[in-house]
Amino acid sequence: MKQYDYLVVGAGLWGSVFAHEATKRGKKCLVIDRRNHIGGNVYCENVEGINVHKYGAHIFHTNDKDIWDYVNSFVEFNRYTNSPVANYNGELYNLPFNMNTFYQLWKVRTPEEAKEKIRQQVEEAGIKEPGNLEEQAISLVGTDIYKKLIKAYTEKQWGRKATELPAFIIKRLPVRFTFDNNYFNDRYQGIPIGGYNKLTEGLLKDVDVKLGVDFFKDKEALMTLAETIVYTGPIDEYFDFRFGQLEYRSLRFENQLLDVENYQGNAVVNYTDGETPFTRIIEHKHFEFGTQPKTVITHEYPQEWVKGAEPYYPVNDDKNTTVFNQYKALAAEETAVIFGGRLAEYRYYDMHQVVASALKKVKVHFDS
Repeated sequence: MKQYDYLVVGAGLWGSVFAHEATKRGKKCLVIDRRNHIGGNVYCENVEGINVHKYGAHIFHTNDKDIWDYVNSFVEFNRYTNSPVANYNGELYNLPFNMNTFYQLWKVRTPEEAKEKIRQQVEEAGIKEPGNLEEQAISLVGTDIYKKLIKAYTEKQWGRKATELPAFIIKRLPVRFTFDNNYFNDRYQGIPIGGYNKLTEGLLKDVDVKLGVDFFKDKEALMTLAETIVYTGPIDEYFDFRFGQLEYRSLRFENQLLDVENYQGNAVVNYTDGETPFTRIIEHKHFEFGTQPKTVITHEYPQEWVKGAEPYYPVNDDKNTTVFNQYKALAAEETAVIFGGRLAEYRYYDMHQVVASALKKVKVHFDS
């Protein structure tokens, strides 16, 4: 008899949901993670009473009431609404693009005036078949919005010229002809009261967890502990990079504790000019309406991913998709390994999608 039914590799949201649901069904799970904390990229670090989103801002949003009720069963979520501000060379604009943005740009007051301004600029650009991201964006929102709020931000994010990026990246842009600064259209939105650690602690409350354990350093011994492996790490690493490394974009964060109560008045301010090297500043206390006497801000710098760096955004171009499909075929042949999550599936997931994916895998695995 094995010691556990499931060895879950990765204590992030996907692995935590799977382990919780398996434990609920009477199975014994061991969750391991090479980091020294649970929660994966949603982990929060407490600094001066402020929950600092250690791996970048995470805002939970969904239209799925079942998913919303599920996460709220572990911790109550607050009413935080994501309303970022764009700073272009000191000029401030509301995001997403809405009537506030259009008034700030052109002093137009009605939706018809705003639509006409965009229509004129799109017509003047004369782009019939967009061949890259720049042309696609201009054909959707005109030149002013593109130049001030899209071009440099996108180039910093991807590390490539907008003319070198494929059009599909920006097929749809959020454009609203209402005075609505809510970035997401989803019905449910918020941040866990007390931080995301409350959520993952609730999920793993009755589960054995070992931290600081590198699965690949002791793979053979660890795999003997359980009947089934649940793997949430990079799929190419699991197969020893047999077909080569999948590519990602990464991020670097610079945190500062400031002896001021309120630094920028908003949780998220994007810097959309080309001269500023970072893409945004996060002020974490505003996610939870904090009143602490100090504040923590984070400058976020996108960067090329290299082995050893944290992989954040998969580069889902044709080349990488071809490589991933080769790994996916290998994974399908594994009878005692379940693959799941953003790294194992090589796809960008919002948090509600991570939870939904894990619950779907649980349903297929246990209930079918």
